[in-house]
Amino acid sequence: MRTFKGRPVIPGTCTAEALVSHGGFNTLASYQKSLMFGDKTAKCSDQNNADLYQKQMAGKALCLPQTIGSTTGGFVIFSAASMGRQPACMLFSKSIDSLAAAGAILSSVWTDAKMPVVDNLGDGFLKHVKTGMKISVSEDGTVTVE
Repeated sequence: MRTFKGRPVIPGTCTAEALVSHGGFNTLASYQKSLMFGDKTAKCSDQNNADLYQKQMAGKALCLPQTIGSTTGGFVIFSAASMGRQPACMLFSKSIDSLAAAGAILSSVWTDAKMPVVDNLGDGFLKHVKTGMKISVSEDGTVTVE
């Protein structure tokens, strides 16, 4: 077991299975099929992300360095949350970008979705965590990887 301390962007608690991407997370490409065609498990549709492609994102601890891509990123996060297709939490090794932060904040204010978001966990976080590991998030931004 190892712990990492980050900045709680959206405080909260959760325990979930890790889903890890070592490359940037293209929010629109990843959620496009889920939002357009009703895939409730939110399988990643970004064929350029080999770590996540065709893997279920809903209910997972999404571990990534940062988001990349379209300016619609925040709206996509909000849309996924409003449809109940959001990850259990979003955990960033780097600082969260303003678009992803806006989507997470809107989700916490305007939906019933509970999705803690923690950033600045450090590069060691992504080196340690592997898909399938158990992740626990605390209100103060402490992330425990088992």
